[in-house]
Amino acid sequence: MTRKRRTYSREFKARVAIEALREQKTLAEIAHKYSVHPTQIAKWKGMAKQSLPEVFGAAKMSDAQQEQLISTLYEKVGRLEMQLDWLKKKAETL
Repeated sequence: MTRKRRTYSREFKARVAIEALREQKTLAEIAHKYSVHPTQIAKWKGMAKQSLPEVFGAAKMSDAQQEQLISTLYEKVGRLEMQLDWLKKKAETL
């Protein structure tokens, strides 16, 4: 007698992982509710925790875009420093 492996949809895995992340129920309770082994739930929970930073991460910029942004920011800093120096000199004369 051979057993077939069960396959789960992404939505199902996400639902179970989110419930495990909430930690309102034990893994055993969640496993019983969804008929999944607690070890499998722990694995899905770990995968969800590991991939969360990617979900909220910023898009990667190319090197050229980064260099352009850095040079623009340095120009702004220089302009603001000049304005601050000018305002300090004006304040001293008052």
